[in-house]
Amino acid sequence: MTTLTEGTILWEPSEELETTSIVRAYMDWLKATRGLDFASYAELWQWSVDEIEAFWASVWDFFHIQATPYSAVLESHRMPGAHWFPGARLNYAEHVFRNRTPDHPAVIFQSERHSLTKIAWDELYRQTAAVAQALREMGVKSGDRVVAYMPNIPQALVAFLACASLGAVWSSCSPDFGSGSVVDRFKQIEPKVLFAVDGYQYGGKSFDRRDTIAEIQRALPTLEHTVIIPYLSDDPAVASQLNGTLWQSLLDANTDAKLAFEAVPFDHPLWVLYSSGTTGLPKPIVQGQGGILLEHIKALALQHNLKPGDRFFWFTTTGWMMWNLLIGGLLVGSTVLLYDGSPAYPDIHVLWRFAADSKMTVFGTSASYILSCIKAGAEPRQFDLSALQGLGSTGSPLPVEGFLWVFEHVKPLWLASVSGGTDVCTAFISASPLLPVRAGELQCRALGCRVEAFDEEGRPLLNEVGELVVTEPMPSMPLYFWNDPDMRRYTDAYYAMYPDVWRHGDWIKITLHGGAVIYGRSDSTLNRMGVRMGTSELYSAVEGVPEVVDSLVIDLEGLGGRSFMPLFVVLRPGVTLDDALRARIKARIRETLSPRHVPDEIYAVSEIPRTLNGKKLEVPIKKILMGMPVERAANVDSMSNPDALKPFIDLAQELK
Repeated sequence: MTTLTEGTILWEPSEELETTSIVRAYMDWLKATRGLDFASYAELWQWSVDEIEAFWASVWDFFHIQATPYSAVLESHRMPGAHWFPGARLNYAEHVFRNRTPDHPAVIFQSERHSLTKIAWDELYRQTAAVAQALREMGVKSGDRVVAYMPNIPQALVAFLACASLGAVWSSCSPDFGSGSVVDRFKQIEPKVLFAVDGYQYGGKSFDRRDTIAEIQRALPTLEHTVIIPYLSDDPAVASQLNGTLWQSLLDANTDAKLAFEAVPFDHPLWVLYSSGTTGLPKPIVQGQGGILLEHIKALALQHNLKPGDRFFWFTTTGWMMWNLLIGGLLVGSTVLLYDGSPAYPDIHVLWRFAADSKMTVFGTSASYILSCIKAGAEPRQFDLSALQGLGSTGSPLPVEGFLWVFEHVKPLWLASVSGGTDVCTAFISASPLLPVRAGELQCRALGCRVEAFDEEGRPLLNEVGELVVTEPMPSMPLYFWNDPDMRRYTDAYYAMYPDVWRHGDWIKITLHGGAVIYGRSDSTLNRMGVRMGTSELYSAVEGVPEVVDSLVIDLEGLGGRSFMPLFVVLRPGVTLDDALRARIKARIRETLSPRHVPDEIYAVSEIPRTLNGKKLEVPIKKILMGMPVERAANVDSMSNPDALKPFIDLAQELK
């Protein structure tokens, strides 16, 4: 591939895209109705964070939020505890179905087991109304919890919308989660109803989850009803085997149901998301109907330019916040595209075929998927991607070579690398159709999100790496953690380092032109001889060595009175980690990064420990290597490959 440096401009928006974008229409509206004239995105962003109440009030008006009147936009700027739009009552699901139209489908679905299927808005309404009526008959009311153990299939979306229409509280886990991990999450919120599949398929293999469902049922004493979706089997008896009701019977029994939308307060809980759960009990993060509604409309329309008729996809499971953001595409009238299965089965091109067949306009994925495509030699250009206008990447930093690969092997297009978190269910650093795309950079700070890079003393930095902080409240920040009445866990999670300022736990550099670079988690950052560096940079260098498939680096500062930084590599089949390969890996790090960041030792392992969502377990492995017992350092139920811990446990014994 061509050599490229960070910050090089790869793409600039066309005049047509700029002038027809939603954010440009919004700026014109601000000028006409508020007398505010902004010449650039930078000026608009500055106003949105300086006049945060005026900004969110304008978003409310511009997008015609349907609600009772509010008495204030923001009662207090204090964090935590900001109270948004008191007095307003609304419903998330009502804002979805106001986009009901015969002009384009609501949902397009494909999986390893099902060919491409389109679901009309009227059909989505019919199913949602039927399930909502069934939930009412089960005794579900506003505030009750409804949980799902389901893959990314239309039934999960329908169940969520039915739940939201009632004002009930939703929570979901992907069926690849083990029973212990699911119970750790769901038991905390005491659900009344469980939706579950009998099993799922991934990579061509079927995984029966009936025994797991039975374990979950036994562990949830508050559970009153289970609804079963036969996904592996067409046998309706599977529902009775699990003391449940068949999904289809809910639809058949309520064919004439009409949707009624419960108007709830702005800060009424919409759903509960969870921290990654790699250590300790997962944090149950509660987010509100109004905060998510407003934030997702802003993020998808103003930042990503999603419109009615667009076809919006993100490769995700129901256990990752990107599923929640994906289904938010319905709020702006877009068609949402759901895919269930492995992104590499039957081959690495399966999602690119899906993009072509579905006439996808926005392809959302993770940085790790793009890097996997590079490793596998994928050639998306062989497919008809003429409808594709944008590509989104998140989950981890996308290196420069990832940007370049997209432009050389997919097509030149708007590449939006974004960064946020489960904690706010959105991006802090986002995209804009008004700005260029620069290699290795995220385009801009999101509107209404005052992001800064802070040093250890809480002073803002520009063009230097610091802690990612947010110094003004956002509507989608957690209302609270479930079962945290004194807000201690909540405060400790985000406000322990800088009182009254949200610290997210990522390293960030705000560039001179208003973009940003993310350097990975600040609690796993490499600090060698006073020079700090994010792990993503080192992975980019190491995994550029052809023999290396995957890698993990841990900086054990002060271990035994000395700094020790081991590097762990997964090698291609048949490759041996000999002295020559070690030397080449070290040389690449020395040449690409700096001599300071050459590892002290390199170890070959069969696989890198990862969460169920595919994230490397940097912090838990660091704790294990520093002598913490495994049961305290890592939650194995939240891992996709718990056996991968063994070599690190063995090394910890040697390091004592």
